[in-house]
Amino acid sequence: MNTINIESLDLNLFKVFEALYEEGSASRAALRLGITQSAVSAALGRLRKIYGDPMFERTGRGLRPSRRAEELKPIVSEALNRCRQSLALAQREQAEFEGRTLVLGWSDDYEIALARQLINRVAEAYPGLRLIFRQIHSRIAAGMLMNRMVDLAVTSGSGNSAALSKELVGVNGYACVLDFAPPTGELTLSDYTQLQHILISSGGVVGIVDEVLAELGLKRTVEAAATHFSAVPYLIKGSRSIVTLPSHAAQAMATMFDLRLVHCPIALPDYPIELSWRTDSLRDPAVAGVRNILRELLKAIPPNVAAQF
Repeated sequence: MNTINIESLDLNLFKVFEALYEEGSASRAALRLGITQSAVSAALGRLRKIYGDPMFERTGRGLRPSRRAEELKPIVSEALNRCRQSLALAQREQAEFEGRTLVLGWSDDYEIALARQLINRVAEAYPGLRLIFRQIHSRIAAGMLMNRMVDLAVTSGSGNSAALSKELVGVNGYACVLDFAPPTGELTLSDYTQLQHILISSGGVVGIVDEVLAELGLKRTVEAAATHFSAVPYLIKGSRSIVTLPSHAAQAMATMFDLRLVHCPIALPDYPIELSWRTDSLRDPAVAGVRNILRELLKAIPPNVAAQF
């Protein structure tokens, strides 16, 4: 790597780096920054010389960051966000968050149920602040927070670290969604075990439902498994299949896609809803503010929405 003195370095290169990393394309980075694509390419050439690394490699779908770029991204974004925060000291009555991006990690059941409300609340309270939603699960949440890949995380449990804080904001249960009326009007245990099931799982074809049924000496038939909750309406609409979901997602899907929401005929255990963040990040008013909004939305989730129908 070339020896570079920061006094001689154009700090705008770091804005180009951040845009290239987040957009994955020189043309989109140029649009985001309001400069020409040739200027972006020139900046990338200078970054490559400074760090002695390709930084980004072309693929069939755009630019892929190198390992060095992956290492640099949290450091660069943290530094830029500190600079953006400092501007708030000089313009308290103006929009203080223009150009800021906050990354929230959660699974898409929460995204389906709460994302629009969160977007609206953040736009009103913190104009100019962009939200990025990233799919995560409990096993990877702590690592993504520590590596600054996400700023906040919503999970059903995560690892412990002295550098992380977490709060139990509620508990949630399950409900069933289907596109037909059960024969008796209510979903019986016999109906439930005889139907074809769609499973949402990060891997495998055994879920909490199968574990509880096994304790009762029963089993079900899983006809298909998907990794994302957003696929559910398209998999069961017009069919005689059923899916068992976290209740907040079940309610949102039933409302949006004119599906039937019913009680699950087996007693499934409730699970915790945890909100996590890097402890030192609360010095950032954007993180602190969005955390507070998100906490309110999560606490408003009823543990069993099917009981309302």
